[in-house]
This record gives sequence, structure tokens and C-alpha cells, in this order.
Amino acid sequence: MDRAITPRKWTPRKVLLMGGLPLAALLAAGSYYLGTGPSQLNVDPARLAVSEVRRGSFQEFIPVSGVVLPETTIYLDALEGGRVEEKYVEDGALMRKGQPVLRLSNADLELSLVNQETAVLNLLTQMQISRNAAQQNTNSRLNQLADADNAYQEAERVYQLQKNLYEQKVIALQEFKQAEAAYRYQTRRRRLSRDILRQDSSATRLEQGQAGRSYARMQNALTLMRRKVGDLVVRAPIDGQLTSLDAEIGQSINKGQRLGQLDAVSGFKVRADIDEHYISRIFPGLQGECTVSGKTYPLQIRKVYTQVSGGQFQVDMSFVGEVPKAIRRGQTLQLRLTLGDETQAVLLAKGGFFQQTGGNWVFKLTPDGKAAYRTDVRLGRQNPDYYEVLSGLRPGDKVITSGYNNFGTMQELVLAK
Repeated sequence: MDRAITPRKWTPRKVLLMGGLPLAALLAAGSYYLGTGPSQLNVDPARLAVSEVRRGSFQEFIPVSGVVLPETTIYLDALEGGRVEEKYVEDGALMRKGQPVLRLSNADLELSLVNQETAVLNLLTQMQISRNAAQQNTNSRLNQLADADNAYQEAERVYQLQKNLYEQKVIALQEFKQAEAAYRYQTRRRRLSRDILRQDSSATRLEQGQAGRSYARMQNALTLMRRKVGDLVVRAPIDGQLTSLDAEIGQSINKGQRLGQLDAVSGFKVRADIDEHYISRIFPGLQGECTVSGKTYPLQIRKVYTQVSGGQFQVDMSFVGEVPKAIRRGQTLQLRLTLGDETQAVLLAKGGFFQQTGGNWVFKLTPDGKAAYRTDVRLGRQNPDYYEVLSGLRPGDKVITSGYNNFGTMQELVLAK
């Protein structure tokens, strides 16, 4: 006879299945949490550079390299062309103003000088001849005037005498008229002699004035020609040191050719190359400093060359006050060029992190120093030592400032020793 079997409510399989479901759910939840939580990376703290954010004095400046140059440089150019006949000094000599450097020869120029001197001498001789002729003519006119004056006086005397006699009825009218006619003739003759003498004097003065002006022009031309010949001797225009002298005996020099330069020994300036990024912030009067033999010397920009070449422009800086005694022409100096006044700011030391983050975020350490989390920041001005922190960090915070090359996209660093 068949017997009814009552099914079991809890079989071992059901018990195992029901017990595994919560565990699976727990594992799934843990896996989800670990997969969506912050990514971590264990890092050896001994290989990191950690800096503490602090408040302090901040001054923006940039480091630049400068070359020491003479304060004044005068170039020696050949004012006239010629052949080098003699060198009086060698390169590097200390010169006095007007001291000869070298002598050139130029036969054409010297011949022109001789011709000019001859022309001046000929003109002077001609002027002397003209002056003598004019003087003789004047003397002749004066003699004629003297004769006319004498004849006039005699005619006047006879006329007055004949007039009195005629009035007294002593002589006839014919004799009086003859004396009167002679008197009038001598009067006109004397007046004409004086007019001729006056005209001759005016003409002589005009001619002599023109000759004098011609002579003055020729003298000026002769002076200029002598100066050009004198320029064949190249002389130092100022006191200084002769450098870069490029001329040898027998060498042909063209007019205007550069022969060398003269550096004034009165002082030095520093010429620096600056990145074009700062061109709008550089102006005359800006301060800087350099260190020579352990001592700091202040400088000031006195001239800005705005032409950009190779991504850089140049400035000339002069020393303010004392000039270092140990510097020499051509020496390179490391300068600190100040771009702003000193202010109080929150400071973060510079480091390799900036290359990866662009200054937009950093890894900030937790208070216990066992971990570091990615933190957004905003940086402002900078100098070779510090960044100015505008937001995201406070004084006392510690930040990893070494490079982040090996951290990838990690959000958290665990500092495991």
C-alpha cells in the first residue's frame, strides 16, 4: 500500500543557498565601495619633498644673466680712406684723448690739399694785384680832384675880382663874362671829379668785398681740406682703453671702416637678456641686485631695448652707488630683477610638482602626516623660491612639492614607512 511522504521544509541545499545570499551581497557591496572610492597609492615618504605653507614677506623677482660692459663705448671709424703707414699703440693700450692711434696715407687727398693751397695763394696774389691797381686808380683820381679844386679856387678868385671891377665900371662886360664862364666850368669840373672819385671808391669797395668773400670761402675749403688730411691720423676721442683694434701696417682702409673701439674706464654697466614674457613689466628705474665676492650690489635699469630677438629683449643696468672692484669687461653676473614691492603673503616653496599640475592642485598631507590628498589650489605671483598662494591652502599646511610623475591619477597617497 502506498504511503504519503511529507516534503522537508529545509533541505541542506536550501540552507546553503539562503546563507550564501547575504554573504554575496556583502561581497558585492564591498567590491562596489572599493571600486568607487578614492584611488590610493603607497609611497615611501623618504623619497618625497614636503614643504610647510607659511606667511611671510614676498617680493616678485626674476633671475637673469648679465654681461659687464664699459659704461661708454666709442667706436673708431676711419674718417678718410688710406693705407696704414704707422701704428703708434697696440690693442689693449690705455689712451688719452687726442693721442694718435695710427697714421694713414692718401696721395690723392694730399694732392688735393696742395692744389687747394695753390688756388688760395693765387687768389691772394690776384687780390693783392687788384688792391694795388685800385689804390693807384684812387691816387690818380685824388690828384685829378686836387687839380680841379685848385683850378676852381683860382677861377672863383678871378670871378669875384672881375665882378667887383665890373660893378665899379672898371672893366668891360666881356671880361666879366669870361671870368664868370671860367668859374662855372671849374665848378662843374670839381663836382664831376668828386662824383668820379666817389663812384670809383664804391666800385673798389664792392670788388674788394667780393674778393674777400671768395678768399674766405677758399680759406674755409682749405681749412676743411687740411682737416681731412689731418684725419689720416686716427686719434682717441676720449680717455679709455683701446680694444678690438683691427689694422696692420700696409693694410688698405676704406672710408668709414671700423678700426676698433675705445672703452671708457670711468665705470661699467650690465647688459641683461630678459624673456619677452616680461617686456610689459620692465621699465627704466626698475631695481635689481647682484652678488660679487659675497657682497650684494644694487643696480637700476637705465635703458630698455624693446626689440625682441630669439624670444628675448635687452636692458642696460647701472650700479647704484659703489661699483664692484673685482669685475671686468665681459664678465657674466647673475642678477635678481625686482618686479614689485615687498608684501605679506601666504607662501609655498617651489618644486617639481608645478610641471604636472600647472599650479592648479597639490597633494596636501593630513594632520597626522600618514596620508596626502589631492587638493585644488590657486597660485599667483612667483619668484625663484616661492609661489604666492591665493586660495586652497593655509599657513601650517604641509604639501608635497617634489615631482608627481609617478602618481598618475591617484587621489590619495598613503605614506607608508
